Amino acid sequence: MKIATVDVDVLRVPVDRPYVAAGRAVDANWHVLARVTTADGVQGFGYIVYPRPDLMMAIGHASRELGEHLVGLSVLEPEAAWDRLARRGDWVGPGGLLHCALTPLDVAVWDAAGKTMGQPLHRLLGGYRDRLPTYASDGLWVSLSPDELAASAKSHVDNGFPAVKLRLGKEPTPELEARRVHAVRAAVGPDVRIMVDATESWSLTRARQTGRILQDSGIAWLEDPVHHLDVAGLAALRRRLDIPIAAGEHLYHLDAFRSLLDARAVDVLILDLARVGGVTPWRKIAALAQAHRIPVCGHVVPEIQVHLLCAVPNGYLVEYVPRSAGILKSMPRLERGELVAPQKPGLGLELDDAAVRRYRVSS
Repeated sequence: MKIATVDVDVLRVPVDRPYVAAGRAVDANWHVLARVTTADGVQGFGYIVYPRPDLMMAIGHASRELGEHLVGLSVLEPEAAWDRLARRGDWVGPGGLLHCALTPLDVAVWDAAGKTMGQPLHRLLGGYRDRLPTYASDGLWVSLSPDELAASAKSHVDNGFPAVKLRLGKEPTPELEARRVHAVRAAVGPDVRIMVDATESWSLTRARQTGRILQDSGIAWLEDPVHHLDVAGLAALRRRLDIPIAAGEHLYHLDAFRSLLDARAVDVLILDLARVGGVTPWRKIAALAQAHRIPVCGHVVPEIQVHLLCAVPNGYLVEYVPRSAGILKSMPRLERGELVAPQKPGLGLELDDAAVRRYRVSS
């Protein structure tokens, strides 16, 4: 059960179809992959993924340096391990690069703990359910024309997804933003849920104007309509609109989530695993949200998020963006509109070792 070795790699995994996100071209998904191996031969792994190379090498170096302090610790004590590493780096935290460097290590420890105990992670963390409704958001970019967006959404629905999430924020008027939603609605039919992500691109005034038009389009939620630091604006917008407001993926630590929840600024809380610092703090934030009667969703990495969301009573939806499929032998399966949590011990995932070697840029 004691950790004997820790290995960290940075990987560049090319995408099949390059695209533009937030005004930048994306041609690969970058990973920081950590593997911990115990003295009795159990190996756990974890990673973060980002669609651009910015600071990924720096995060890899930080994760490698922090990982040295895991040696000798038990994988059955992830809380103690996380606290030890966080204290080592607290002078540059909480949050930021520190949390991104902590996350691959923390996930790897939890994976090894599940394998040691012979239990899948969702059961080890609470076992509330073993599957959860999912939605597709891959390939539904703001750079697409309305017709291209509609075709991409229909493709997801044809592949079994009961809901899709679109990016907005490029059009000059609220009416043109709504036209994108209408194009998708016409393509997917009346029964598919449509979520909208404004990617923090609007002022509060613009968010009010566009939100009023979008709620008449029947969207299921409006995500990140204003900057994440504008908690008062987000709360005011929530009071003025009838559609649910989703936010939270840009926050790093528990206090920031507490402020957001205390302000009654969201109807749905979204957690980014890398930013919050891994599984260990993710659980605390989800519990805080439950105390406020707010459901939680995960941001990307569905193959890991499905475990976390299935473990808690207020888990809501899994965002399906398979950025790491290229380094895994298989992704969790989609079944009747739900993503099924793997049943093998730990994450229940298997690395494609040949792909890891092929895509490695630093070790």
